[in-house]
Amino acid sequence: MMAAHRRNILLALQGACVLLIASCDPAPPVEVMGEGDVVHLTYWCAQNPQERALATQLVETWNAANPDVQVQVQPLPAGQSSEEVLIAAIVAGTTPDLSSNIWPGIISDFIRADGVYPLSSFPDFDSLMMSRVPADLLARFRAPDGIYYQIPWKTNPIMLLYNQQLFREAGIEQLPRTYSEFMAAAARLTRDLDGDGHMDQWAGYRRTHPIWHERRFDYYALYIGASGGKTLFDEGQVRIDTAASTKVFSFFRDVYAHHYFPLTTFQTSPILSGKVATEFTGPWQIGWLDENAPPGFEYGFTPLPVPDDYEGPAYTFGDYKNIVIFSNTRHPEEAWRFAKFLVSREADLQLLETTKQIPVRQGLLTDSLYAGFFARNPKVRPFAEVALYTRGEDGVSSLQEILDAIAQQFEAAAVYRVYSPEEATRRALARIRLIHEWNS
Repeated sequence: MMAAHRRNILLALQGACVLLIASCDPAPPVEVMGEGDVVHLTYWCAQNPQERALATQLVETWNAANPDVQVQVQPLPAGQSSEEVLIAAIVAGTTPDLSSNIWPGIISDFIRADGVYPLSSFPDFDSLMMSRVPADLLARFRAPDGIYYQIPWKTNPIMLLYNQQLFREAGIEQLPRTYSEFMAAAARLTRDLDGDGHMDQWAGYRRTHPIWHERRFDYYALYIGASGGKTLFDEGQVRIDTAASTKVFSFFRDVYAHHYFPLTTFQTSPILSGKVATEFTGPWQIGWLDENAPPGFEYGFTPLPVPDDYEGPAYTFGDYKNIVIFSNTRHPEEAWRFAKFLVSREADLQLLETTKQIPVRQGLLTDSLYAGFFARNPKVRPFAEVALYTRGEDGVSSLQEILDAIAQQFEAAAVYRVYSPEEATRRALARIRLIHEWNS
């Protein structure tokens, strides 16, 4: 139903775009300002309290230093998802000048609707990006037409959170790096504590319902690691590493076959209640844990496990949010000035301090500006160390449907073992190709 609902939205979007193109110029005229006039920009940020606080602080700093360009910050309007809110705004012509809460997986739909401004048309775009983002990582955000429509802003690398006390009690001295090491640790962490014949402590936990966004943090994160940093597409074509996919399905199949992860739903946090020993999560969890953890709760982070024969850096999924300027802005130059401020060194420090999320910036751990933050926040450092080895989602149409296809095979093969891992990969690949061809 989600896929059908999204398809209806996109059909409405495409229809609206046809009407707009037929009835008006493809882009609004740039407003000519007189001397002394003040430009007003609208900036949409995420709704969560931390990012609203960050946006408010940054806008106050900007407005004080730039009386000629005043920015009004607004949280994204409420809706089923920020992506649907933004699609509806493009259809209605009510998008702001820019936003910093853009999921890369939706960019292709925005481009097809002529809804976002080509940032690489600005003469200093290349120099700004080269100073901030490694070339191989930046290239993954280039659209198929060779243009950049987004600035990589922040990433939330997915790592393995672990309860240090439970690891000590299980006699685990070395953190698991490979699948077999994780399985060995899981066997010791999964326990029947009261002797009633039922497990009441597990190695980990994942929601198993076939919902597309859940698989970003388990299957997809481990797939990126198993494949050495590959995603599902390459230059707009399906390029799934079938060997890596099969290994990931096999890993989760073993996890559930041995009951190391429970098939249940918890009413309270399983990691804080001591019900599970590990969790796949990102740096946003640090602030929540520090606020809600009981006295004496000790935790750490380590990279997600990789196949036993894997050699190389520990790649993982980075839950990216990027910055775009919308094509309906009447002040593209001023919006670009403000966008550059949002990714300045000082703004990145504020991002770290306020949200503990990781800016996409090379040299983050060697820049003296950030040394004090990492000294005060050692738990954030592991995420900064792997940030440049993260990958996001491919900017292809119908990505949610594609991830839904994976979620269905995850449930069938890994959780309930209806299919073999090889068959699950084959079925997922066939379905993904069909979805991609249908929507191309």
